[in-house]
Amino acid sequence: MQEEKIVKFIKKQKVAFICSVDEAGFPNIKAMLKPRKTFGLREFYFSTNTSSMRVKQYLNNPNASIYFYHKGIVRYEGVMLTGTMEVLTDPVTKEMIWRKGDTMFYKQGVTDPDYCVLKFTATKGRYYCDLKTESFEVKA
Repeated sequence: MQEEKIVKFIKKQKVAFICSVDEAGFPNIKAMLKPRKTFGLREFYFSTNTSSMRVKQYLNNPNASIYFYHKGIVRYEGVMLTGTMEVLTDPVTKEMIWRKGDTMFYKQGVTDPDYCVLKFTATKGRYYCDLKTESFEVKA
């Protein structure tokens, strides 16, 4: 599978599923809006609430995965990436993915203490299309 084809596929998707691990070791999956910023297949940035359950889980256990899919009329395509999720609260990263309409969720703006960034760093992945799967490593 060509990396640029997977990157292009991911950028078209409107939803991402992120997975964290709870305190009992069970996976927890959540649908999110697509990443605000991406760098190839390696880095993905999402905005979220600092007070969220997911943030607490990633702080306890950074192991994570993200999944993107598209179901067409006759074709199903999906990409799973595994790696780690960091919780970032530094002003530079928060500003990097901030959008004007975010004040609807974070009343104090980009400096709102309940606004943070989830940075996912992929190490490997699995691509599925047309009844075929392919595993791959993500280059640093």
